[in-house]
Amino acid sequence: MSHLDRLPSALHPGLALTALAPMQDVTDLHFMNVIAHYGSPDYFFTEYFRVYANSGLDKKTLRSITENSTDRPIFAQLIGESIPDLIRIAQELSHYPVAGIDLNMGCPAPRIYRKNVGGGLLRDPDKINRILGELRGSVNGLLTVKMRIGFEDTDHFDRILDLISHHDIDLLSLHGRTVKEMYHSDVHYDLIARAVQRVNCPVLANGNVTSAASALEVLSQTGAAGVMIGRAAIRNPWIFKQIRQSLSGQPVEIVTLADVHDYIERLRQTTTALAVPERARVSYLKMYLNYIAQSVDSAGTFLRAMRLAQTEAELFAVCDHALLSDPDRAFAPEPYPGLVARPKSETAREPIAI
Repeated sequence: MSHLDRLPSALHPGLALTALAPMQDVTDLHFMNVIAHYGSPDYFFTEYFRVYANSGLDKKTLRSITENSTDRPIFAQLIGESIPDLIRIAQELSHYPVAGIDLNMGCPAPRIYRKNVGGGLLRDPDKINRILGELRGSVNGLLTVKMRIGFEDTDHFDRILDLISHHDIDLLSLHGRTVKEMYHSDVHYDLIARAVQRVNCPVLANGNVTSAASALEVLSQTGAAGVMIGRAAIRNPWIFKQIRQSLSGQPVEIVTLADVHDYIERLRQTTTALAVPERARVSYLKMYLNYIAQSVDSAGTFLRAMRLAQTEAELFAVCDHALLSDPDRAFAPEPYPGLVARPKSETAREPIAI
């Protein structure tokens, strides 16, 4: 049986696979349900379970598994470096309806890699060898890995790829930048293509897949089995459905500003359910709107006005004006050039793709 055959069935067999990238503080149960409303990917991945001595299963993250109503498989992602504890948590998670266990070897947040976990592991192939070996021996189901092409450079890249094959990893999600490149450089799709040729499992290409058209281009460049999408799915939750339409030769759905207004209302309902103070709800919504605004108007009028809003009333007055004044106007499939998604620290948080 091939590795591809081991994976859970795809939404549309014969098409490239799609997955929503795990993003801390974003890809929770609420956001997965919103994404599913507009067209689920083939696979979801949880935010990471932090693993260390005496750690347990985070209740909020566990809800993504136990209350998953998307009808799509969900992989439980772990981040840590203590082998006994990684085994312990993986075995605990095996009692829940997970599609498999995913090891995070790519998170680029300094507060994470300084602890030698996430992307920090890429500096130590020997440690990776021990972790993968022990996990493979203790995980009865699927074992997958999400990683970047290196920490500061790609000196260990080929060796780590060979470890992926040696330990019979079932799926590799590969972000085509180093940890230190964060999101600032071009994506090294040539190295994703090298991984596709070198490892014996399917590879999901990750990094700057911004639309259905770019997904097809990345698949062509890399030969990957599919794509994993993070921030672009915040901006455009229709992207997985649009990719399937494009791959099957159908017309790609045109999203209108009225549709985007509906999406924001759904996000609003999930944040209201969090029962946090208004200021926190506004900040939370701005985290999403910083990305959505990239495709609303080329001048960035909505982006600037949204960032200035202080209350929910002000924020949704801005949304109503920008999106309902001309509701049938098309939402751009790609971000408008020059509109930077990175939010100012005083107005919103920035999601970290993990």
